Amino acid sequence: MKEKSLELLKTLTETPGVSGFEGPIRQLLFEYFSSLSAEIKTDKLGSLIAVKEGRSVEPKIMLASHMDEVGFMVTQITEEGFIKFQPLGGWWNQVMLDQRVEILTANDTVPGVIGSKAPHILTPEETKQPVKIETMFIDVGSTSKEETEKIGIRQGDPIVPFSPFTVCKNSKSFMAKALDDRAGCAMTVEVFQSLDKADHPNTVYGVMTVQEEVGLRGAATSVDVVKPDLAIIIDVTVGTDTPGISDSAVATKTYLGKGPVIGFYDASMIPHIPFRDLVVQTAEENNIPYQVEVMTGGGTDAGKIHVYRQGVPSIVIGIPVRYIHGHVGIAHLEDYQNALELVLNLVKKIDGTILNQLQDNI
Repeated sequence: MKEKSLELLKTLTETPGVSGFEGPIRQLLFEYFSSLSAEIKTDKLGSLIAVKEGRSVEPKIMLASHMDEVGFMVTQITEEGFIKFQPLGGWWNQVMLDQRVEILTANDTVPGVIGSKAPHILTPEETKQPVKIETMFIDVGSTSKEETEKIGIRQGDPIVPFSPFTVCKNSKSFMAKALDDRAGCAMTVEVFQSLDKADHPNTVYGVMTVQEEVGLRGAATSVDVVKPDLAIIIDVTVGTDTPGISDSAVATKTYLGKGPVIGFYDASMIPHIPFRDLVVQTAEENNIPYQVEVMTGGGTDAGKIHVYRQGVPSIVIGIPVRYIHGHVGIAHLEDYQNALELVLNLVKKIDGTILNQLQDNI
C-alpha cells in the first residue's frame, strides 16, 4: 500500500495543472476513474465528478478535492526575450526567486528560472526590501524577443513550478510541488479504488474541482451537479511545526506524523457540529490519530459547498504540509494513509439513518 500511494502521489504531483489550465491533470484523473466502475461527469468549468453508487442512491456524499495548483501565466515577452508573468493563486514573493519553472507551450515544455536584479548591483536601500513580483521575470536563456517567440512561448501560456517528487531519507516523508491539493486527489482516487468492488450504504461523488486557488470557483459549480446531502472536503493545511512558529503564533499547531487534521474552524466555514463530532468519533473508534485545527485565515472548497442552497453539512479532513504555496512542500505518508482510512470509514458508515440523525441534531 505504501509503494502504491507513493507512486500515485508522484504521478499526480508531477503532472501540470495550474488554475484555469487543469487539462493535463484532469485527463490523468479521468483515466484513473475510467478504469473503475464509476460514472464520470463534469461541470461546465471542467471539474471532474466520479460517481459510485452503493446500496442506496442516498445519502449522496461529496468528496471534494481541488485539482488545480498554484502557478503563473505569461503576460508579456520583453524585447530582450525575458518573460513577465501573472501569479495564479497566492504566492509570497520571497519564495519565488531563483526557482525553476516550466512553461507549457502549445507543442512543448520550456524550462526557465525566475530571476531579478542580481544582489551584486542592488543599492544598499534595495537590499533591505523584499523583491516585488512585478520586478521579477522568467529567463529561458533567450537573448531576444524573437528568439523566445521562436521556441513557441506566447502570451497566456501557463507556467508550473519544476519540482520532482522525492521521498525523504527517513522513508516516511516526501516532498513535491502541488501537494495542495493533489494529495486530496490521490486520496479520492484510492477511496474509489477501495470501493470499486466493495459495499457501501450510499452514493459517493468524487469531485476534483478546478480553480480553487483563485476563488473556489469549481466548488461553486460542481456542487450544483452533485446536490449532495453531506460533503467531505479533502485538502491540505499549513504544517506549523517548523522553527519560528510559537504556540502563541497560531490558534492550533499541526505536526507532520501526528495524524490527519480535522478542521474545527477557518475563515470560510464553521463545520456542521454534529457531523464534526461524528468524524471525531469515527477516528477514535478506529484508533486513527487526528489533530484539531482552528485557522483564523484561509479556507477551502467547503466555503462554497456548505452554503449551497439550503446548506450542506460539511467537514474538512486534510494533512499538514510544510511550505504550501511554494515550489516544494513536505508531507508525511502516515498522515496521508490515516486520512485515507478515516475517509473510507466514514464512507462505509454513513447511511440514511445517520443522515437523519445529523439533520435532527442541527
